[in-house]
Amino acid sequence: MTAKKNDIQLLRTTYLRGPNIWTYRSVLETWLDLGELEDLPSHKLPGFTDRLLGLLPALAEHHCGVGERGGFLQRLQEGTWAGHILEHCVIELLNLAGMPTGFGQTRSTSRHGVYRMVFRSRNEQVGRAALQRGHALLMAAINDEPFDVAAAVAAVRDAIDDCYLGPSTACIVAAATDRRIPHIRLNDGNLVQLGYGARQRRIWTAETDLTGAIAETIACDKDLTKTLLQACGVPVPEGEIVHSPAEAWRAAQDFDAPVVVKPTDGNHGRGVTLDLTQQADVEAAYEVAARHGSEVMVERFIPGQEHRLLVVNGKVVAAARGETAWVTGDGQHNVADLVDAQINSDPRRGTTEDHPLNRLNPREDGVILLDLQRQGLTCDSVPAAGRRVLVQRNGNVAIDCTDDLHPEVDHYVSLAARAVGLDIAGIDVVAEDISRPLHEQGGAVVEVNAGPGLLMHLKPAVGKPRPVGQAIVEQLFPSDDHDPHPGRIPIVGVAGTRGTATIARAIAWLVHLSGRHTGLACRDGLFLGQRRIEAIGKYHSTRFWDGSHRLLMNREAQAAVFENGPSLILDEGLPYDRCHVGVVTDMGGVEELSRHDLSESDQLYKVLRTQIDVVLDDGVGVLNAADPRICDLADLCDGEVLLYAIEGPAGVPEALRDHVSEGGRAAVLRAGRVMLVSGASELPGPDVVGVLRRHGHDGDGGGALAEALLAAVAAAWAFGISPELIGAGIETFDLTTAHA
Repeated sequence: MTAKKNDIQLLRTTYLRGPNIWTYRSVLETWLDLGELEDLPSHKLPGFTDRLLGLLPALAEHHCGVGERGGFLQRLQEGTWAGHILEHCVIELLNLAGMPTGFGQTRSTSRHGVYRMVFRSRNEQVGRAALQRGHALLMAAINDEPFDVAAAVAAVRDAIDDCYLGPSTACIVAAATDRRIPHIRLNDGNLVQLGYGARQRRIWTAETDLTGAIAETIACDKDLTKTLLQACGVPVPEGEIVHSPAEAWRAAQDFDAPVVVKPTDGNHGRGVTLDLTQQADVEAAYEVAARHGSEVMVERFIPGQEHRLLVVNGKVVAAARGETAWVTGDGQHNVADLVDAQINSDPRRGTTEDHPLNRLNPREDGVILLDLQRQGLTCDSVPAAGRRVLVQRNGNVAIDCTDDLHPEVDHYVSLAARAVGLDIAGIDVVAEDISRPLHEQGGAVVEVNAGPGLLMHLKPAVGKPRPVGQAIVEQLFPSDDHDPHPGRIPIVGVAGTRGTATIARAIAWLVHLSGRHTGLACRDGLFLGQRRIEAIGKYHSTRFWDGSHRLLMNREAQAAVFENGPSLILDEGLPYDRCHVGVVTDMGGVEELSRHDLSESDQLYKVLRTQIDVVLDDGVGVLNAADPRICDLADLCDGEVLLYAIEGPAGVPEALRDHVSEGGRAAVLRAGRVMLVSGASELPGPDVVGVLRRHGHDGDGGGALAEALLAAVAAAWAFGISPELIGAGIETFDLTTAHA
């Protein structure tokens, strides 16, 4: 037996929350020390590949760098290192746990046997759980030890359940993402901000910041809701509020028809008992309803099937139908056992949000017990063979019927939502067939619900899913606004180390003068307009990222400017997903980045490219043409490129000259004045050196402050600010706090 191999050491693990050197999205990065396994790639570990595939068979499907199915298996057979294998183990555990991902990379460092491994992770806790279990699984496969894969997957799934959005919120966020609308999770639950700053909207499951508190309160009061619907001509069942079992029976006698007993402010069908005619049943139903609400209502029973229609912004966007639940006796098993065998065994039923139908528990559901009692049965009764037993009359609304909706039903349901005042409503309709007018069949609207669940429309038990998330996002961000970037405020990012705080402050001042209430995050603090709202203190990447990100939550911010040093990108990622203007100033500061295995300024290319990678396709990348390495970033920019440089005795850099000759724009500091060059035309900009001298800063036009103001002018021009306003802004910019 071979000697047991020592564990791979996880030296440090970092969650990169924003766009980073690896990808646009959040990832978990860990530094690994392979130890003795550095000298033992996979093909030198006897039986390892078979053991690993025995634990995770789907690894044989991974493409890996080969680019086709089985690519990773080929790498295993040829020989690959443990860090790369761990990457694929973690990815596969995430896939098995229901959080599919395909992105991962592993790269060597300058230290022997030490690697940087990264994988896509939407949540830090989930990523760490997957890393921990993947690490344990890999070592078990290497050392030929047993490993419980199911338990590992369950642990990752538990982390997902603890951390992730509910299905209703998640579908709305996914629809927003499809339209490139950014989102920020505001708490550990389902409160989410869509968009940035002043362009944001907020959702909480299927409620939005357009959902009125009064309308929601009305919807919770079923009696008041019916009064308002009746006033609009919407058909509703007659009913009245009662305060005792005796009153419930008296009301039922007044209707001289089958009745429904339900709580006035219940939800999800809890405590609702249908089709009652006998005094004992009505009085027992009162007790059940009273446990689920503050008041009890008795109303005329409407024959037919229960339907849930989703109304968004006055339009029906989805409809689902319910069905009753029955069991058939076999003369051997009691009702409770039959329910488990014939109903709860359906794979569509379960206790999680992944299941469109709920499991039934007849021993604890008072409504089911009453229905059984009315049939002369209890949970322990053994029905005769062939006898059909009604178990549940409602609560199984999961059969899509959107395409069957009659225009008259659509009209009444939409009218009901408007009458209550809800922007998003779940309308319960009872009718034999919603493809026919309600008045022909005695159908009616029985409830209006705020914050309706969307799962029945996203994962119907029968029928096709409906794009309800898209409908809600369309309500919040109408596509007919012709806005190329819904939910976004203009963002400027400044990456580098030389004069970046001054550049960011000057840009923010110029944007402010253009008429936008501007947020600013730089080493001097967080600002909104001209007021500092938070001091940063000693620079710390996590604290700075948190503060920068908070600017995007501020409803007052109509634009935002961010200073982004290389350490912020490496430690946390950028605080925003995309920007309108991205500025790269220099490749300095590498001496402070040794902990990231960086020792040469050329290595900063991969770091600073992050700022240019996130420029929108109609945005502008602003690059310092004095450094050819920075000029090379132009090829990575999805938008326009604008170069800037100081003209020396030998003229401007060749790259800038070529850029202008091809019709590109550039800002050139010539003899102390900025010239705004666009192809063959030139516009005079501010006299930067003159401004500096008037503020007591001597210089010959090539100093650090002059270069910083040049970069700010270039960014402001890229932003779309007029040369005249830029000139006035530079004249009035406060240089007393400028950093050289």
